[in-house]
Amino acid sequence: MKGTIIYNEDKEEAVKLYHQLIEFFIQNDIEIVPKTRVLEAEFAVVIGGDGTLLRASKTLIQNKNIDIFAINAGSLGFLTEIKSEEFKPTFLDYLKGIVKKERRQLLEVVIRGEKIDVLNEVVISKKMASSKILGVSINTENTKICDYKADGIIVATPTGSTAYSLSAGGPIVMPQIKAIIVTPLAPHNLATRPIIISGEEKLILTLKPGQEGCIIVDGEIEREIKDQEEIFIYYSHKKINLILPENRDYYGILRDKLKWGDNLC
Repeated sequence: MKGTIIYNEDKEEAVKLYHQLIEFFIQNDIEIVPKTRVLEAEFAVVIGGDGTLLRASKTLIQNKNIDIFAINAGSLGFLTEIKSEEFKPTFLDYLKGIVKKERRQLLEVVIRGEKIDVLNEVVISKKMASSKILGVSINTENTKICDYKADGIIVATPTGSTAYSLSAGGPIVMPQIKAIIVTPLAPHNLATRPIIISGEEKLILTLKPGQEGCIIVDGEIEREIKDQEEIFIYYSHKKINLILPENRDYYGILRDKLKWGDNLC
């Protein structure tokens, strides 16, 4: 069996755990290959926070069959669900074929012919904080959805519904649901609210005349956009396969990580 490891080299805890896992895999006759050979790997271990997993996903999706163990060595760790002490028993269960897997679907954004994979969200925002309010028209291939006036627009996957979109007032959407969440950032009109759209739709976003902005994918990849330039967003055929630790479920993660339902008073 072959695997690969991607870890946050800036986090002491992640570096320490990486070296521990190398020893663990040697003891279990597991070969670890560099991420450049990801197509040979049957599994991947990602050590860090959610940002580490988002960055790693751009490499790992090249292998559609790879299973991902996401170990939390960051702060919140909503996507990196496995605690460091849980990894070894979880991996041994994986070898026996008795772990749960959760598939997370991705979006694809196309701008000027460039295709970019999206695990969490696409943000269309003002070019600078001092820029005027952004005007964005959102349509499907068949009909108009809405004209937004706001500081920006977040287009998120269900996976990304608990990230930036949630902070901006968007809804939590179960990851098994094929949907697209559109959440305006500081909308100029109080009647403009987030909306959940069928994942079968293909969205076309266009800046109004005289507008300039930028597009940010998963908090990292950034491109400038100009007025009347079209951005296409739709569901990709690509997915990632996350291995879940024993006795972990989505509602438990919401309660544990986001304190969902806690009595705050």
